[in-house]
Amino acid sequence: MTADEPNTSSESDRDAGARAIREPPRILVPVAVLEGEALSEPLAAFLAPSEVVVLGYHVLPEQTPTEQASMQFEDRAQAAIEDIAETFRAAGRDIETQVAFTHDRDQTVERVAEDVGATAVLLPNPAGELRDVLVPIRGAVDPDRLADLLATLLVGGEGTVTLWGVTKPDADFDAEAAVADARERLVERGMATERMLAEATRSESPVREIIERSADYDVVVMGRGGEPVYSALFGDPSERVAGGAVAPVLVVRDGEVE
Repeated sequence: MTADEPNTSSESDRDAGARAIREPPRILVPVAVLEGEALSEPLAAFLAPSEVVVLGYHVLPEQTPTEQASMQFEDRAQAAIEDIAETFRAAGRDIETQVAFTHDRDQTVERVAEDVGATAVLLPNPAGELRDVLVPIRGAVDPDRLADLLATLLVGGEGTVTLWGVTKPDADFDAEAAVADARERLVERGMATERMLAEATRSESPVREIIERSADYDVVVMGRGGEPVYSALFGDPSERVAGGAVAPVLVVRDGEVE
């Protein structure tokens, strides 16, 4: 979306939002550092109001010991992750970094997300300017975590947020009520009502609709949808969205992980 929006945020809006946010959200950013993955300056600037942990990982063949890989690739990985850290510093944010050599990316990302208390995990896609955010609400998502994250990233900016309740026709989920609740929580955290759109849809294929609609937005923020963020067995809806979407996807984690 490219429509210009007036800057309705003020210092008082940001102060009110800061008072309402329970704790600063923390975002885990997994990057395949030895495969050339990187983060754009606009994406780093968008994430910078939050606390950021960058996990530089490299997936090893099953027969390669992690100790051997650490000796062989550690310097390259550290150099690559330092470049990413510098991108965040340019956006005004010092970040925490970790490097991991692993045989199971999914398990490692989930473990580190729990260890650092991540509010959300970024599933990166290429990004230009980030102004307009799509928030599909499909069911289980921690509403306060979602509101804390959105308010932290958006209250001081100029873009819009579309709160979109989307569910299957026979689902036992009140999409309209969930959207209204999310909107109210964002207002409490200082988000201007003029910058929010709210709607609800029933669809036979919510994931496909989210993927198709993501082309009109700069970033997607959504709940994890059940299983771990990276699901090796069937593919979590959030990962399927990230794989098909044009925009980066932020996946909000549950407050407590089993």
